[in-house]
Amino acid sequence: MSSTTELLKGAAELFPGEVVTQAHVRHLDLPSGAGRFALITLDNGLDHTKPTTFGPQSLANLNAAIDQVEKEASDGTITGVGITGKPFIFAVGADLKGVELLGRHEDALAIGKGGHDVFRRLSGLAVPTFAYYNGAAMGGGVEVGLHCSYRTVSTAIPAFSLPEVFLGLVPGWGGCALLPNLIGADRAVSVIIENSLNQNRQLKGKQVFELGIADAIFEGADFLEQSLIWTAAVLKGELAVERPEIDRGEGWDAAVARGRAIADSKVHGAAPAAYRALDIIAAAKDGDLSAGFDAEDQALADLIMGGELRSGIYAFNLVQKRAKRPAGAPDKNLARPVTKVGVVGAGLMASQLALLFLRRLEVPVVLTDIDQERVDKGVGYVHAEIEKLLGKGRINQDKANRLKGLVSGVLDKAEGFADADFIIEAVFEEIGVKQQVFAEVEAVAPAHAILATNTSSLSVTEMASKLKNPERVVGFHFFNPVAILPLLEIVRGEQTDDASLATAFGVARKLKKTAVLVKDAPAFVVNRILTRFMGEIQNVIDEGTPVEVAEKAVEPLGLPMSPLVLLELVGPAIGLHVSETLNRSFPERFTVSQNLAAVVKAGKRGFYVYDSGAPVLDPEVAALLKQGDTVLTEEQTRDRVLDAVAQEIGLMLEEGVVAEAQDIDLCLITGAGWPFHLGGITPYLDREGVSQRVNGKPFLAQGVASVPA
Repeated sequence: MSSTTELLKGAAELFPGEVVTQAHVRHLDLPSGAGRFALITLDNGLDHTKPTTFGPQSLANLNAAIDQVEKEASDGTITGVGITGKPFIFAVGADLKGVELLGRHEDALAIGKGGHDVFRRLSGLAVPTFAYYNGAAMGGGVEVGLHCSYRTVSTAIPAFSLPEVFLGLVPGWGGCALLPNLIGADRAVSVIIENSLNQNRQLKGKQVFELGIADAIFEGADFLEQSLIWTAAVLKGELAVERPEIDRGEGWDAAVARGRAIADSKVHGAAPAAYRALDIIAAAKDGDLSAGFDAEDQALADLIMGGELRSGIYAFNLVQKRAKRPAGAPDKNLARPVTKVGVVGAGLMASQLALLFLRRLEVPVVLTDIDQERVDKGVGYVHAEIEKLLGKGRINQDKANRLKGLVSGVLDKAEGFADADFIIEAVFEEIGVKQQVFAEVEAVAPAHAILATNTSSLSVTEMASKLKNPERVVGFHFFNPVAILPLLEIVRGEQTDDASLATAFGVARKLKKTAVLVKDAPAFVVNRILTRFMGEIQNVIDEGTPVEVAEKAVEPLGLPMSPLVLLELVGPAIGLHVSETLNRSFPERFTVSQNLAAVVKAGKRGFYVYDSGAPVLDPEVAALLKQGDTVLTEEQTRDRVLDAVAQEIGLMLEEGVVAEAQDIDLCLITGAGWPFHLGGITPYLDREGVSQRVNGKPFLAQGVASVPA
């Protein structure tokens, strides 16, 4: 038994639940007399909704298939070997469910070595090898093709990537060493580092070809047939594949430096994966692939046994699985159909909501406001956005005309809402205003219509308290920008009934939003945590710590932007309003900063000016600040901020604001852009010992977003 077979057999015992991929070998005669050809098809026997992955047994199956074709190549009975996937799927990489179970460094090392040992055999065969990327290819799926002599790609591929850095790993089965040697370091850095750290950006087939990863590109309809015709031409010498010369001088070094700058800007040194990948890319400059593969094995094992990957997998599972089955959601069969939507208000937020409902539901949407000018402006915004989609080729003229015909605006709520099934308000954030709006809407809306509020912090129960039918009021809190941030906090008021709630969740699904059920508690989830987080930063500044120290203190969290830049994005006035709301509810923990109030009163949009391109404290803001004489270090500031956040999350879980800590993390990842590599916030607080220090226990059980005990 070979060492690779033994390695994979041992690893397979650790992965009892592996969805096994078969590697079927079939033979065919190539066109134009190019000889007999062996084609390996990767297939887990399931449809395209269950993508093909590589666990230990799957690798063993591919290894056995290579045993067969290796003998045939040596015997001269075949002229080449190809590898492709089942319909719509090539392969999407390692089986992450198994990776979660690993508890020892040597087991993690075996996974890296096992993949390398199998894949690299493709480059050592006595005949040329071809990868036919027919469908989605990610991670190890991309890498198995990189070990081949040639590659073709389908125009129909929707997703192609090396997403490992996004999850907290490195491309560990050849990607870091092979890709820069194929397409150059700069392009490799774009694929491995830049795309991964930009929310796991995917490539389409055309981009794969243009980058030089694939040597040829064909239409999806007859992709394999055309790939085989092309293969025959290559094997017969009728077609020569030319690849550009790789810059192994200053260009390579500059590419790695660019990658480090991207990593610094995204994770601020707080997550190791990107830097480990860049180290391997830097070392691959001399083309020593064996050394590169060894470095990948070590990096893979180290990272598998580290917290970042576990948090990354945890976050991935939240977004891919928990988001699709919201905790506490009622039976979806209770949901009522929504055939018309009303929007109260025609300002920017209301207009964004109207556009979203229009595009996703494709039902009539009517806006109302207090005067015709506002109504016209709201409808005009929606029309202009549809024109932009048309201009970009995202929709055709017929669809643009249809969507425009579905949106309208009226002043009379009775005229607009008499036959609406779902009515959402997006008016001024003041309880009296919202109660009045709902009273007016209830008087004219059908008895079954859902009345939804986009409030960010006010009580849904109080909003519904003066209505005849408070059971149909539900919180429907979107995050700005509405088109980009996936989170939708669905808030159940004290009297909200199951049918109304089920309808709200049904609408959320059609809107393609990540819906999380939230108790009607002040500021719900994201705004409550962010306000406590920002409030503690503001307290430290007010007490005397310099602004730059307070900002720099939380850089190790790798947040997408600093606290005061985030405040600028939210708007200081909104930040102040939410802090005042929470101060009324929890005065012992939420303060109202007089400095922030002064900034808002002065009409300032934020703390910084950007004249030099980089944020610099606005001198006018600096003049407004009144600080004490207590100066904290970065570490002291960070401890204080994290302690406050851990305390608040602990209290929210005690109050039952959400079902579990996992929902807190899902909200922060999808609603506030909290780093994926942290797993949200609770795994980070657990890993840093903050949860134990503040609450006397971790938020998550050992083995959840951490290495098993």
